[in-house]
Amino acid sequence: MTPSSTKQWLVAGTDKGFDGLELVEVPIPKVGDQEVLVKLFAASLNYRDLIITKGQYPFPLRFPVVPASDGSGEVVEVGSKVSKWKKGDRVVTLFNQGHQYGPVDLISAGTGLGGALNGTLRQFAILNENGLVRTPKNLTHLEASTLSCAALTSWNALYGLKPLKPGETVLVQGSGGVSVFGLQLAKAAGAVVIATTSSKDKEEKLKQLGADHVINYKEDLNWGESAKKLTTGGAGVDHVIEVGGVGTLGQSLKAIKIEGVISIIGFLGGGDTQPTILECLTNICTARGVFVGSRAMMEDMVAAIEAADIKPVIDQAVFDFEKTKEAYQYMWDKKHFGKVVIKIA
Repeated sequence: MTPSSTKQWLVAGTDKGFDGLELVEVPIPKVGDQEVLVKLFAASLNYRDLIITKGQYPFPLRFPVVPASDGSGEVVEVGSKVSKWKKGDRVVTLFNQGHQYGPVDLISAGTGLGGALNGTLRQFAILNENGLVRTPKNLTHLEASTLSCAALTSWNALYGLKPLKPGETVLVQGSGGVSVFGLQLAKAAGAVVIATTSSKDKEEKLKQLGADHVINYKEDLNWGESAKKLTTGGAGVDHVIEVGGVGTLGQSLKAIKIEGVISIIGFLGGGDTQPTILECLTNICTARGVFVGSRAMMEDMVAAIEAADIKPVIDQAVFDFEKTKEAYQYMWDKKHFGKVVIKIA
């Protein structure tokens, strides 16, 4: 029997931070002709979700909004004209619901779940049939709930502009969701991976995941040059998954190979000096902003995850739906390794 209401978290604005998260119960609307009703089993958090509540997110928002972009669930009802899905199908959410294929454009960039559109921190969600991708057969709901943002962003970084080749070198920064997925996807492709961290404990975990080299960036302030020295002939790395922003971009430029690609994804780190775009000329490299990816890209990624049997890294602390505020604080305090997951059902 189709439920008549759903519990969901809401963010009303940016003036209260995490205290602005509110758990409410609302009616479930009628499913439209090209829509599906999904029972959500799990959602996962991204840095984006945290800064939306603090007014620091630079992309389109609409308040009040159900937070979070990443979710995994099961189809429980389909509209009369739906052709892609049937009841019982396991699905994961697409970050930008309007980004189906090709480059992102202004319209599709304004269709992000948990920002411009209601997201996944709810028990049931009505979504357009094109806003979903099948769940990889080898993943549980908890594991699959991590794919929509961090995994797809890493896939785009490695394959969206200049596709990664076996034997090339990838530099990833830290142990957050994007970086860990980047490590896993790069190793599955036969690449050499250099990772950075500030923690001895996380250094061992990164090595267990397959990192060929790990540099402690607190002990080695010139880690960009050190990374370059680790590459064949000291030529530099082919891809950098850049999540630090101002605080790390200078070192990424020191590490990059001629004609290499720096994919700029985040701005987690602080810093005093910011490199200029002209340094892409002096280093003969490409720096590109990455805004997640399309449904077509996500379908390719799902196929790769199945073929290589990649298992997303989930933090040991999995939070109950009612403990969502605690999950936000836990991630903000940087206590996590990999993805912070919230179990909904």
